[in-house]
Amino acid sequence: MGGGSRAWLGIGLLVGLALCPLVVPMYWVFILTEVLIMGLLAMSFNLLFGGAGLLSFGQASLFGVGAYGAALVLLHGPPSLGLAFAAGVGGAALVSLVIGYLCVRRDEIFFAMLTLGFGMMLFTVAHNWREVTGGSDGLSGFALPTLPVLGLSLFDPRVMYWFTLAVVAGGVGVLWRVHRSSFGLVLRASRENRERLAFVGASVARYRLAAFVVSGTLSGAAGVLFCLFNQMATPDVMHWAYSARPVLMAVLGGSTVFLGPAFGAAAFFALEQAVTSVTDSWMIVLGAVLIPVVLYFPEGILGTLVRWVSRPGRGDRE
Repeated sequence: MGGGSRAWLGIGLLVGLALCPLVVPMYWVFILTEVLIMGLLAMSFNLLFGGAGLLSFGQASLFGVGAYGAALVLLHGPPSLGLAFAAGVGGAALVSLVIGYLCVRRDEIFFAMLTLGFGMMLFTVAHNWREVTGGSDGLSGFALPTLPVLGLSLFDPRVMYWFTLAVVAGGVGVLWRVHRSSFGLVLRASRENRERLAFVGASVARYRLAAFVVSGTLSGAAGVLFCLFNQMATPDVMHWAYSARPVLMAVLGGSTVFLGPAFGAAAFFALEQAVTSVTDSWMIVLGAVLIPVVLYFPEGILGTLVRWVSRPGRGDRE
């Protein structure tokens, strides 16, 4: 698929998503908003996993830093959307820089364990520092700000959806630019052969750190959206089990395809909605779906579909 076709496909997808609140019931507007937020989290995670070959189990902690940063500003400061984003996204970027500096020097299981350890440290701080974070109850009870210039309230589910869509589209645009840049190419080279890349003089740790900060910053932006959407920030979203969600979504949709993790997020929520209407044990069904996907379709659902419809030798699948 050429660049022009990709651009028109992206515009068509964006217009289709923007029209959804006008044609679907309000219940599905809530579901779609959550899918967009988790889709951004999964795609930011995949910059490390699919891009640099680094499996992070601490992505939820950066998501939580973004949520808590926004909640603290809205609870104790002025009801400013810009300040909430500055605190949430800036805090996530700063924490990503510190954690990433210490983690990117190791590979594979050691990197995963380091991110898991830092993530659980942040979870414990959020859970136990009750005076600041509200402990296990989290932070809530703040008023939602209005959109600057337009003056529309985010309390309206449709306005919240369109605002979320705009932020997610911006985040996906940043990830697409990174993916198509020489920086993205170096990241993929480090995934394939780190030693060979180091032999030609490239600073692998520096490239990985930059990717970690970009990934963490966008995870923080997703956390701010999550805080605004649910009007709360709780330590549950910083637990390591929550970090498994973007991993599952990337594997389900396909980590080798740019939009694969976002597709995986949509499939994850669709499966959850379909199964929970029948039984509460929907994780059993999720596991039953994941096992054949991992065993027989390692490129994920979207990755496999793209490979099937693409003719051999036509270039990049994305």
